[in-house]
Amino acid sequence: MADNELVNLFQSIGLTEQRAKDTAKNKKLAPTLRTTIAEAGVSKTGCDKATGSLLYTLASTITKDANAHLGYITRAITDKKLKTAEQVAAAIKFAENAGDEIVDADFENACGVGVMVTPERISNAISSFLESKKESLIKDRYKLLGPLLAQAKQIPELRWANGVTVKEELEKQVVTLIGPKDERDMLAKGKKKDTDQKKPNMKVSGSSSNKSDRNSVPNMFLEGELAKLHRPGGNKQINPELMEQHLKETGGKVITRFPPEPNGFLHIGHAKAINVNFGYAKTHNGFCYLRYDDTNPEAEEEIYFTSIKETIEWLGFSPWKITYSSDYFDKLYELAIELIKCDKAYACSCTPEEMHEMRGGDDGGERRECIHRNRPINESLTEFEKMKEGRYKEGQVTIRMKMDMQSGNPQFWDLVAYRILYTPHHRTGDKWCIYPTYDYTHCLCDSFENITHSLCTLEFRMSRESYYWLCDALEVYKPVQFEYNRLKINNTITSKRKIAKLVNEGYVEGWDDPRLYTLPALRRRGVPPEAINGFVQDLGVTTSNSTIQVSRFDKYVRDYLDAHAPRLMLVVDPIKIIIENLPDDYIEELTIPFKPKVPSMGEHVVPFSKTVYIDKSDFREQDSPDYFRLAVGKTVGLLYVNHCITCTSIKKDPEGNIEYLICQYESGLDVKKPKTYIQWVSESTKHKSPIRLNEVKIYNNLFISENPLAHPEGFLKDIYPDSLKIATNSLIEIGLNQVISKSFDNLEKKYFETVRFQAIRVGYFCLDKDSFINENNEIENKYILNKIVSLKEDPKKN
Repeated sequence: MADNELVNLFQSIGLTEQRAKDTAKNKKLAPTLRTTIAEAGVSKTGCDKATGSLLYTLASTITKDANAHLGYITRAITDKKLKTAEQVAAAIKFAENAGDEIVDADFENACGVGVMVTPERISNAISSFLESKKESLIKDRYKLLGPLLAQAKQIPELRWANGVTVKEELEKQVVTLIGPKDERDMLAKGKKKDTDQKKPNMKVSGSSSNKSDRNSVPNMFLEGELAKLHRPGGNKQINPELMEQHLKETGGKVITRFPPEPNGFLHIGHAKAINVNFGYAKTHNGFCYLRYDDTNPEAEEEIYFTSIKETIEWLGFSPWKITYSSDYFDKLYELAIELIKCDKAYACSCTPEEMHEMRGGDDGGERRECIHRNRPINESLTEFEKMKEGRYKEGQVTIRMKMDMQSGNPQFWDLVAYRILYTPHHRTGDKWCIYPTYDYTHCLCDSFENITHSLCTLEFRMSRESYYWLCDALEVYKPVQFEYNRLKINNTITSKRKIAKLVNEGYVEGWDDPRLYTLPALRRRGVPPEAINGFVQDLGVTTSNSTIQVSRFDKYVRDYLDAHAPRLMLVVDPIKIIIENLPDDYIEELTIPFKPKVPSMGEHVVPFSKTVYIDKSDFREQDSPDYFRLAVGKTVGLLYVNHCITCTSIKKDPEGNIEYLICQYESGLDVKKPKTYIQWVSESTKHKSPIRLNEVKIYNNLFISENPLAHPEGFLKDIYPDSLKIATNSLIEIGLNQVISKSFDNLEKKYFETVRFQAIRVGYFCLDKDSFINENNEIENKYILNKIVSLKEDPKKN
């Protein structure tokens, strides 16, 4: 069936056009959904959206063991016996163990068919539940609401209740028990009382040292796809004893893992993976490993190991344990021998090119099995030993898993388990010249570590079948793999290879260049980790891919900074003003708040004198009626200064350049209130004012278009020439010194990116890592600012 026919078919059951297109491109889900629709008998007529949603859920979650009963479950949906996603999940689980035939009564009992949970029953169950949690609820109030909702959904008598009704009843009874939300709850969530704007979620931390909103649970773990995941112990094993041993070792705890390859720096997409894996475990009072997938010594460097750990901790998470795939090299090798002995792997002497042709080649032709596939077991074992002893060249022999070359899933075409690499490993040195592949290693390491939920992104969906096959082939504990959508943002790229090209060819300063979306780059730009976590958590988890506008990410950063950053006056491109009617020694000390209406942020003193600097953008030689800032003969207000100033004339050098403006200080009572107030800084030797900045870096998107990879001449041709502008004579008020001191006082180490502030009327800024601050000798100081984000969305940024 052509792609456009599939799209029309999928739209006929209620999928949106974009979701239908995404599904049609999915080589595994598309045929399963098409078969499901056919079994439902709605290929020509379509169906209502609710039924279509359940058919889609069935097709995307049906397991291999339950597939024999796909038609039965489909009919249960169209007959309206199954009405919720929870019932479909129960039906799949039941079908996995049903044998050749399904007994209707047993099926209906297991899936809650016909069960009506009345509002009264829901109310009574919630009442009893809250009574048992009353003490904690009174103490922790609304920050306990999320966890309570998750627990309420697990109450046995509410298993088949309507989720919305349960949520509404819980919220109603909570209000009755502790009263409506008040200031205590607003403060607990980090919200301002004087704004209706939605602020980002705070991070869910895995570290006891991070106390910020530690008890709140993002909706991504309580609603949607992640809320549907199985409980520990709910994943069927080829041998029931494997689950008994697993539960004995874990105590029924949720255990996840974040398994990055240490061959590059983490990027914005990894922030989602970190939040999902660490956050899901945290929500369910479980544990999360950091496991380095270090099976490719050719690409791994110590700098990446260090950066990955630091980045995870910067985001606010702490691994339960740090492990490495290389920890298990001996065990993986022994299991490879077992796999060969049970005739489920073999030694292959084909070249990579020959393997490619066997798999259908570039044209997707007929597939055929390797000529070595049925070689004697002892011969394969001998070849494997020779590989280990270093008696072959790289690529000369591999160990391949004996899967199914005729499967429709490319991840089942006899994948390579071991290959030869004569590259020393950073941890095991020269011990090995054979290394396991990701396809062989990943599921087994998950098994060794008793992972309950192997959470990964959608590109691994087709790997799920081979993941399960290998665990069952070796009869080891089998975790459950669940795939979710990647986090992709437009106007940028995250490919390590392409970023390396940008770095190596000098288009950016390095992997932490603030124009990139690696996490070290975002950190250097001054983006708060709380804003990243809030952005990720509010996006949630789905099973279809999408790309997010960069402006949406910027809004989270801006909202967080608006709530937390002090305000200072910065003049990026200064023009000098002499106020001629003030004495030469005139100094007025003004006490101004770091943030108006937020006394807790404190205040500071700035001098106001005869010599003032404003930004050139706030002065115009050619006046116009619609211009309200400074011009000759016009009056403007200076922020926090008692009286306004009026420009009387311009002083120029012989070449016609402006040297300074001459102004009058309007202290009379008859002066009209100015229409505009602008930021400024003033000269005062006594106060060491202003602070002269070495550089102010203004960043824009690195690329012109939303999809740089679509450029016909390559992504390098899409680079925006003005992605970085640097000002070298900027001035800032002396309040910066207090902001720096306060930021550094709260940290064991000086992290410059934590010195964040709002430059009034300009944007949000932080100190760059190349700054140098010596509080004992200010002459040595080097101030470099990075612009984090504008004060509001800039339509020119794209």
